[in-house]
Amino acid sequence: MDSRSYRNLYAYALVCLVLLSWSSLIVLGGDIVHHDDVAPKRPGCDNDFVLVKVATWVDRVEDIEYVGVGARFGPKLESKEKHANRTRIIVADPRDGCSMPKNKLKGEVLLAHRGNCSFTTKLHIAEQAGATAVLIVNSQKGLFKMVCEANETDININIPAVMLPLDAGESLEKLLTNFTVSVQLYSPLRPTVDVAEVFLWLMAVGTILCASYWSAYSAKEAAIENEKLLKDGSDDLFQTQVSGSSGFVEINTISAVLFVIVASCFLIMLYKLMSYWFIEILVVLFCIGGIEGLQTCLVTLFSCFRWFGRAGNSFIELPLFGAVSHLTLVISPFCIAFAVLWAIYRTVSFAWIGQDILGIALIITVLQIVRIPNLKVGTVLLSCAFLYDIFWVFISKWWFHESVMIVVARGDGSGEDGIPMLLKIPRMFDPWGGYSIIGFGDIILPGLVIVFSLRYDWLEKKCIKEGYFIWAMIAYGSGLLVTYVALNLMDGHGQPALLYIVPFTLGTFLTLGKQRGDLKRLWARGEPDRPCPHIQLRPSQ
Repeated sequence: MDSRSYRNLYAYALVCLVLLSWSSLIVLGGDIVHHDDVAPKRPGCDNDFVLVKVATWVDRVEDIEYVGVGARFGPKLESKEKHANRTRIIVADPRDGCSMPKNKLKGEVLLAHRGNCSFTTKLHIAEQAGATAVLIVNSQKGLFKMVCEANETDININIPAVMLPLDAGESLEKLLTNFTVSVQLYSPLRPTVDVAEVFLWLMAVGTILCASYWSAYSAKEAAIENEKLLKDGSDDLFQTQVSGSSGFVEINTISAVLFVIVASCFLIMLYKLMSYWFIEILVVLFCIGGIEGLQTCLVTLFSCFRWFGRAGNSFIELPLFGAVSHLTLVISPFCIAFAVLWAIYRTVSFAWIGQDILGIALIITVLQIVRIPNLKVGTVLLSCAFLYDIFWVFISKWWFHESVMIVVARGDGSGEDGIPMLLKIPRMFDPWGGYSIIGFGDIILPGLVIVFSLRYDWLEKKCIKEGYFIWAMIAYGSGLLVTYVALNLMDGHGQPALLYIVPFTLGTFLTLGKQRGDLKRLWARGEPDRPCPHIQLRPSQ
């Protein structure tokens, strides 16, 4: 296999990774408030379900912090830790809290188990006994929404209730057998804007910016080389056109539609097979793509420097791989080691840095290799992705009773913190922690159109203001910004980013093309008219 064939095989392998990354077209922020319109509401029973921090102190020494969920009824909890009281906790006797406790209460927090009576009954009894709050232990590890019964009318409850998962309740009960335990209940609010979202926006825009200039430069160099070959009357130009071994994967209209169908199949597979071992397979695939992407980016970067120019232009023949530059041989071990170390230590707190480096390198490489030939293909691709995103985030709930895209992006049921085909940054100033994430597809798919716009501008020799690239970039950045605004307005519920990005990006491009009279050429040809028409000729068959 020669180096050109290997590059084509590598390009198609990256397309497969694009399909996997397309399974995560979403922006997540992590929701702490759940607006439930199904659970019944009435006066005194109309709270939103909010996550609650349960900080513990064992013999006045700070210990584990648990997370529970507030009830539909009762007063709202403090949002600031400094205003929340630290109160001693005791176990209810009887344990279900359905009758007056045998132990006397003097303002303590009561720990009771779920079952045998309604939640509001437990709260009424605990309030009469003198408790200041009730922690209700669920019968399983998850959390359950505490609502009022349909026939209840007297819901005048003046103490808060918080549900804890079973393992947290059992842990507290074990501590209470030997120690004095105090708890502090509060539900802090998320900041309106977290700096993580700002950096994630910059990463997404910057990645497309770098990929666009790299792709446009390559296209410009290729055009110059083709003109030289044509002037010299060389047969190399026709040989390249006949063989089709350009090293690029050019998407057409049919493949754009098929991408959506295949991506949907991948998404269903991820949803149905989501488990620890399946995440491990995705990690291996991500590492392979990340190694290739990082290697490609670093080799290209170092080749720009005079000191590495000779190593980048001298080659050695290797079995299977064909001609490989000496610079690639030097850089490859570093890329492999970097990806392997990330895979081993991906659960540590700073592993997101390695994941983002590998991810950005992969995205830039994909945008360099995968191309759309004209605006028609870009419009079909983004329109299909637009519908795909909306369907799997919102409409899929009707069939699967949950958002398939959000479940896959979070990695539910896998024991891992989401799939690796994501860019993520920890929410640094968020009291709830967690990550802000964006799927690769939200960068790659609109990025293909934006990269195309700069290639067209450079070949057309348009200045920055008269071209399409700057406006496409502004449109993409604005669409992503609106996505984050919607994310915050929806209390962190996952948003289909392409719902906002596609209308901004594609709408801007089509409108400008129409106004400037370039739409027909952009739509069909995708490149400016060349001064020498013979470059469009093909050898007769």
